[in-house]
Amino acid sequence: MDRIVVHLVLFISAFLAVGVLPFPGRADSPTVRVLAVRSAVNPVTASYLKRNLTEAARKGDRLVLVEMDTPGGLDTAMREIVQDVMASPVPVAVFVAPSGARAASAGAIIALAADICAMAPGTTIGAAHPVSLGEKQDKVMEEKVLNDAEAYAEGIATRRGRNATIARRMVRESIALPADRALVEGVINLLAQDRADLLKKLEGWRVTRDGRTTILKIADAAPREEVMDTRERILDAIGNPNVAYVLLMLGFLGLFFELSNPGVILPGVIGAISLILAFFALQTLPVNYAGVLLILLALILFIAEIKVVSQGMLTVGGVVAMVLGSLLLFESPEPYLRVSWQVILVTVAGVSAFAIFVVLKAVEAHRTKPVSGREGIVGETGKALSALAPEGRVFVHGEYWDAWSDETVAEGDRITVTAIEGMRLKVRKAGTRDR
Repeated sequence: MDRIVVHLVLFISAFLAVGVLPFPGRADSPTVRVLAVRSAVNPVTASYLKRNLTEAARKGDRLVLVEMDTPGGLDTAMREIVQDVMASPVPVAVFVAPSGARAASAGAIIALAADICAMAPGTTIGAAHPVSLGEKQDKVMEEKVLNDAEAYAEGIATRRGRNATIARRMVRESIALPADRALVEGVINLLAQDRADLLKKLEGWRVTRDGRTTILKIADAAPREEVMDTRERILDAIGNPNVAYVLLMLGFLGLFFELSNPGVILPGVIGAISLILAFFALQTLPVNYAGVLLILLALILFIAEIKVVSQGMLTVGGVVAMVLGSLLLFESPEPYLRVSWQVILVTVAGVSAFAIFVVLKAVEAHRTKPVSGREGIVGETGKALSALAPEGRVFVHGEYWDAWSDETVAEGDRITVTAIEGMRLKVRKAGTRDR
């Protein structure tokens, strides 16, 4: 009986496993995986595409469709994406959409690398001339970089059967083509109004790779959009120059507050986290470190204002250094790699106002009369408990003191403390001037 029960349990377990587990060779419902590239190409974009291309291959998706609208991005990230696209066992299509979108610079090279390149009416592709980030290169190095990028684009276009001459001109001459001309010139494969129109036109499309032809069968495949996960969205947002700049300023501001008010802790923690995130973003941006040093100098000048009486000159110098540092921080001819003027003005105004407020409060605290200890009792008023001729007893600040005076003080007179020596007070009659 026990053996029957055991066999029955094993049979049920095997039945459930067959019905649930994804055994090799068993495919889920056919799917077209839809990805979106709607910002600058950066390492996060490369990670997002790589993860989904790997998942598409593992799950046997029929097609990976990348909907693109990008101004370009980093060469290193672009090359990583191109390698992943070309190595993908699942066919990859790039669709420049919707109308008004563009595949510029790095985006154009990625589009050329796809098995299928499509565009919506009113879109553009091209302007892939390489731009150096950070320190300006000499003419020899610029020519080397340009030649390398030109050969790279030509090789990709030739591999995919596209117009290699136009691909070279996209890099060498920075030409950009509208959708209809790109089709005529053999840069793209087809035009489509929208995603549904594209998928309809791609049914039965022949994709040739390394001499092998695959026929797309996607009529019964359901499009499934795969967005960036939380981690990728956060890192992608941090890579925005405006966000990176604000994080950098918050980091310096937190450290400034912590150094000017030691022991508060929270501003220092927030500042340290913001600086770490900012430094992560600076790896992918054209940073001019003279700008970073000027912003750091502004922080030092604000702190020095608390310690040194400069009649506000250090604060003025700090504001000027912060403005200049903000303007120099990111140097790039590409607008998407620069901080907007609005962000700079708002951030500098806010940080400067906060720093000036802290400095004024610190100066006010330094000038405030002490209210405790030896210094705190000088200037206090009280009452003579006995006649001071010249010594006697007084009641001041809720305490009984031995006191003396250079003038005659009668019992009950109001007195003012002018000095303290040891455990005795020097007093005078209230309302009279100390001699």
